[in-house]
Amino acid sequence: MTPYITRGIQCEVPVILQLFMWSMIERIDVHRDYLQIFRLKPTENNKVIIEHEQEQPKYESKVIVDEVTLETDLKVYVVIDNGYMTMMLAEEY
Repeated sequence: MTPYITRGIQCEVPVILQLFMWSMIERIDVHRDYLQIFRLKPTENNKVIIEHEQEQPKYESKVIVDEVTLETDLKVYVVIDNGYMTMMLAEEY
């Protein structure tokens, strides 16, 4: 699969978090839905919680990433279609 990111992701999401999200998609142990949903939530002490889910079949996971700064909560979609994966902010969908 060929991964792409939108300008919003490039400007708003640190590269380390992008890499974590791509890796979370690769580790899914059930059939991969065409729409992957991520919620990024900054916490104190330079940590970010990444919550990952899909609807069909139901799947959820969560990781905490240390040593990264994020200013605000973000919702990120990854759309998988015809060998391409496009990561975008929810408002770019």
